[in-house]
Amino acid sequence: MRLPLVALVCAALFSLACSKKEEGGTGSTAAKVTPEAEEVFTQRCSTCHGTDGKGSGPAAANLNPKPRDYTDSAWQGSVTDDALRTTIVKGGAAVGKSPLMPPNPDLESKPAVVDGLVAKIRSFKK
Repeated sequence: MRLPLVALVCAALFSLACSKKEEGGTGSTAAKVTPEAEEVFTQRCSTCHGTDGKGSGPAAANLNPKPRDYTDSAWQGSVTDDALRTTIVKGGAAVGKSPLMPPNPDLESKPAVVDGLVAKIRSFKK
């Protein structure tokens, strides 16, 4: 009689653990690319990172260092979603990267947009 109860408790705990939203791992986020996030990416990010995420937007030619290539799977696996969120809102200098990556402080009050931008960045992973 104890075995079924233990199995039930284990199954419940497993189910709960698997359903938790990812807080900052390198896997896919639960967020979707919202229309507002898509618009922000098009207007602000693609200028340098390109519409294809390869870091080859029209402004990239004049930048040193070059913008991040979001299609680089090694980089995708090395960066957390939380690090991406911080970089998006606070800019490159805040995370020890290029100060040419500008901050977007207006997005700090829009976590759904920031999550959508993270999802957009993750969508470029090959």
